[in-house]
Amino acid sequence: MRAMVVRAPGGPEALVLEHIEPPELRRNDVRIRVEACGVCFHDVVTRNGVMKRGVRMPLIPGHEVSGIVESVGPDVRDFRPGQRVATLQRRHICGHCGYCRSDRETSCEEREFLGDMDLNGGYSELVCVEEDNVIHVPDEVPLDQAAIVACTIGTELNAIRDVAQVRPGDRVLVTGAGGGLGIHGVQIAHISGAEVIAVTGSRHKVAMLREAGADHVVLASHGSDFSEEVNQITRGKGVDVAIDNVGSDTFQPTRRSLAMGARWIFIGQLTGEFVKLNPAQIFMRDISIRSAKSTNRRQFIDSMELVRRGLVKPMISHVLPLEAAAEAHRMAESAAPVGRIVLKPGLSA
Repeated sequence: MRAMVVRAPGGPEALVLEHIEPPELRRNDVRIRVEACGVCFHDVVTRNGVMKRGVRMPLIPGHEVSGIVESVGPDVRDFRPGQRVATLQRRHICGHCGYCRSDRETSCEEREFLGDMDLNGGYSELVCVEEDNVIHVPDEVPLDQAAIVACTIGTELNAIRDVAQVRPGDRVLVTGAGGGLGIHGVQIAHISGAEVIAVTGSRHKVAMLREAGADHVVLASHGSDFSEEVNQITRGKGVDVAIDNVGSDTFQPTRRSLAMGARWIFIGQLTGEFVKLNPAQIFMRDISIRSAKSTNRRQFIDSMELVRRGLVKPMISHVLPLEAAAEAHRMAESAAPVGRIVLKPGLSA
């Protein structure tokens, strides 16, 4: 099969097209012929070496996969060849630990993040994923869109609905709002009844963010302090919830934008940089800091239903052939695309 392989950390040129043997089909595996694979910034930091934990090279990146079932292992019960499916971000979980049995399989100690290790990831023609991490795709949802639902919509649903527990009338700040995660966070916060403040560094993304449901769009250049404008919008009260898709670069202005008793949810970290924090700046304002890691199966199913019903729209900026993976990474690093870039192995270069 054709696959984009990374054999050592490096720039986008580290992604090299190779012809390799298909991944081994294990007893619980669903082997999927890949129709589409989203390009997440997680793929970028895995490829360039910033992400180290759980990474084992050589590898094929890609954890946002949709496609058609080609074959199944002997222990698979719910899938058969020819069905339309999409994957979670994981290749394996144990299925029986305390985490897996309490909707926290994202923390399973045995979890294997798809595309972070070995030659089995979505930047390829075939991928093997255990059936616990695969769901059926409704006929109403195009496979290109289905590929990105778990990571983009599922993670934001996790953060907004389940961790932050956003309520109608909450003021919600979304950083990195024009990116693959953020623009879906804007949509979910909007349908949750929140007043949504979207922060972006790209003027060309403003109109699409308003269309996605942002009540206010703050245009802030890289590293700038947007908190003064946020506090003007909120009449000095600050935001009740911050959904932080960026991390270190927006840490201090986000902190200055928070209301008393705010919930601050971390999802993304785009660099390897650390931040300085005086704990008094948190506890004196009764601020809760939480995180949303990935997507569990229930959140994935709920997210796909939101898409099926037309309540949330998966945002795809570019569809490129598999061989253009390096170009896709350069585009992702430029922060120019609105939403996700998708690779399609069946698309002609």
